[in-house]
Amino acid sequence: MSEISVDQQVLDFIKKEGKDYRVSTDCSGPVLLPTEMKPPKSSDIKIVVGKNTLYISRVQARYIDRVTMDMLYVPGRGIGCFIYDE
Repeated sequence: MSEISVDQQVLDFIKKEGKDYRVSTDCSGPVLLPTEMKPPKSSDIKIVVGKNTLYISRVQARYIDRVTMDMLYVPGRGIGCFIYDE
């Protein structure tokens, strides 16, 4: 597993929001969401971001080398398999 970089935009966003986030798995790939929605697991990789923590699931850590803002969960869009919705 290689080192995972985190874009400055993501770091700034987490600091501004003042809460922990986690990169988890959605059917379309990695998703970045607050830990209130998807709690961290003991196996997660932890990255300290100011007073908060960014957790990265071990599953996603095998496939990503960078955390970007396009992974951010968008309220209203939800999480799930939308490609099958009519």
